[in-house]
Amino acid sequence: MTPSQRLWFDTPVERRNTDSVKWDLASEGEIPLWVADMDFKAAPCIQKALETKLGQGVFGYTLIGDRFKDAIRGWFSHRHGWEIAREAIIPVDGLVAGSSIVIKALTEPGDGVLIMNPAYNCFFSSIRNVGCKTLTTQLLYDSEGRAMIDWEDFEKKAADAKVLLMCNPHNPTGRLWSREELARTAEIARRYGLAIVSDEIHNEITRPGTLYTPMATVMPDVISMVSPTKSWNIAGLAISALICPREDWRAAIDRVINVWEHCDLNQFGPAALEAAYSPEGEEWVDCMREYVWENYELLRSCFGANLPDCTVSPLEATYLAWVRLPEGMDDEELCKILRERCKVWINPGTMYGQAGYVRINIACPRTTLEEGLKRIIGGLRDLRPAGA
Repeated sequence: MTPSQRLWFDTPVERRNTDSVKWDLASEGEIPLWVADMDFKAAPCIQKALETKLGQGVFGYTLIGDRFKDAIRGWFSHRHGWEIAREAIIPVDGLVAGSSIVIKALTEPGDGVLIMNPAYNCFFSSIRNVGCKTLTTQLLYDSEGRAMIDWEDFEKKAADAKVLLMCNPHNPTGRLWSREELARTAEIARRYGLAIVSDEIHNEITRPGTLYTPMATVMPDVISMVSPTKSWNIAGLAISALICPREDWRAAIDRVINVWEHCDLNQFGPAALEAAYSPEGEEWVDCMREYVWENYELLRSCFGANLPDCTVSPLEATYLAWVRLPEGMDDEELCKILRERCKVWINPGTMYGQAGYVRINIACPRTTLEEGLKRIIGGLRDLRPAGA
């Protein structure tokens, strides 16, 4: 990363009073390290694409054509060796909505939907809101805090489920599933007739030198959910896609999209996606990965030096650090006190189905993270149980 590229990430951006969920819900002087968006400006190529669109001056109904689909196809072919048929791409305005749409299309009320716990918090509501039953298989942790699939429990739960809703890479633990793990997951799904829906929104945010494995390259008969919104920090533009190779599933999904009126997209999202999935977008995202990894190394070093009784899970993907608290510490109470006393906002693990952990967003300028870690570590030192 060159000095000029580093400025993309080192330069603080004033986000208060910009209608930012992350910053405008925070109190005065509070550092928000919770919701999963970055404090970096979007890539210059995305800003330029949006300026061009803005200059047109007319923002009517949007046609999603071959250029949009071919940007997705070209990116995943070039970057990940995943060949996607144009007809398999279904544009949607977000992957939270996409999750609910797909579950509704593939299930009947009362069917079981299996998730790996801890899980992305919106999975719980997506399953509940369509009338399905949430089944959970608890992830295990090795001695370093690395999340692992409990294969015996996973297979047991798969027998009672209709759909597996998974994150690849995994949020909140930061695991980058290996091809072998994905293949074993696929084999169990085939055995029990389990449809797989794979949320791959964090796919480009991996440790430098590594790339994620698309689930569809292991098991083609899968519904993949992709979007540039996390990796290029454009969540507010609401642009995503479902990749569904099966014609019967596409027809069912299309029915739900039309019944729920999710068929129209804004003009800015497709323009941003096409810019993200370009050589200039690739340059930016690779620099971002390097910067986030340096932030993770800083967090791991700070916890190791000051709070060795906390376990920082190895971060293989995402910009979300997953930290186990000392035994006996209440994660919800801790996060509440950190906000009130230390003016720093992080998420309790209970939010994701795993008590005793916290999730920390590290996608921010180094100076912001340094101050946030100072507050977190100071608060933890004061609040951890006696003898811990």
